[in-house]
Amino acid sequence: MATSCFADRLAKHVPLSDAEKKALTRLEENPRKVRRGAMIQRVNEMVTELFVLREGRVMSFVILPDGSRQILRVYFPGDFIGSASTIYSRAPESLVALSDAIICPFDKHALRRLLEEYPRVAALLFLLSNAERVALTDRLASLGRTSAKARVASFLLDIFDRLRVTDDSITDSFDLKLTQEEIGDAIGLTSVHVNRMIRQMEQEGLISRANGRITLRDMARLEEIGHYTNRHKDMDLDWLPGME
Repeated sequence: MATSCFADRLAKHVPLSDAEKKALTRLEENPRKVRRGAMIQRVNEMVTELFVLREGRVMSFVILPDGSRQILRVYFPGDFIGSASTIYSRAPESLVALSDAIICPFDKHALRRLLEEYPRVAALLFLLSNAERVALTDRLASLGRTSAKARVASFLLDIFDRLRVTDDSITDSFDLKLTQEEIGDAIGLTSVHVNRMIRQMEQEGLISRANGRITLRDMARLEEIGHYTNRHKDMDLDWLPGME
């Protein structure tokens, strides 16, 4: 059976049947390579496709009235991209490749068929969508109520925990693969301010950097500084339908 990175991601939460894995694999039958900086979707365009990200990184964003950019979400391999577009005919956000990437587009109607035939997959998508919503709510609260240092700490921890969902080899370090401008656009800071906070955390022994890789040296202290809660673990799955 062909493998599906989306199925692998969902299987981190509950075991999937062979039929469920096969159905999810069909969503990835038409991979498309995109170059770094390529626009995948523009805000207010008609939505006909949703996506699974197989390789690389993609971000969603909007341009604010003053011309500044607000990054809403950074996507990693195994992520379902476009949940916000499932309920609108026009895209509520733009999507751009942060690196060379492979995306797997599929028609919206394919999602409907999947949800009709496999209600447990539908429940998992509902669960992950709500976990994403809560994580975004945490970030929204931090933008108005926490310090710059807290925002950077929380952002780094969230990236780390999300990458660990699908990569068991990650223990205390990860490839950031984001510019300081991109980090700033996600948490409402200038790139200069982000740089200052990262250097300060390095000097305090909280993190270290080498060749674009971030090592978290004092996670407990970072969680305290960032008022951070890992929204990607300790999920209540008892209510999910059983495997048929």
